[in-house]
Amino acid sequence: MIEDHLLLGYIASEETYEDRTVIIEEGSKGEWIFVVLEGRVKVKKKTEKGKVTLDTLKEGDIFGEMVLLEQRKGVRTASVVADGRVRVGVLDTQRVVRDYESLSPQLKDLIRTLIVRLKETTARVSAMAAGAD
Repeated sequence: MIEDHLLLGYIASEETYEDRTVIIEEGSKGEWIFVVLEGRVKVKKKTEKGKVTLDTLKEGDIFGEMVLLEQRKGVRTASVVADGRVRVGVLDTQRVVRDYESLSPQLKDLIRTLIVRLKETTARVSAMAAGAD
């Protein structure tokens, strides 16, 4: 079980997905943030050579956060697929937004910068992975 009790306070509901079920589809819009409670998920990105796996997330890892923290202006940049049976927590987005909005402008800018860097890194890694075949 997740050790971070602060994170557990944000969970509004739980969902279970069977193996290979798409939880987030790249290119879709959505404002949910998830935390892996049990099992694993794979983060996949479309490339010229098909989908490549960028990462495997495990218990305690969060996904889906970039769209929400960009103030819901973007679309999902990768797909997330169950790797075996997985149970995820769906975070209370209203609470996350409320807490995010209470941050200083400087801290919000730092978080936005980190998100931009994560997107750039994701693009580079997916290009390298597609070329590795």
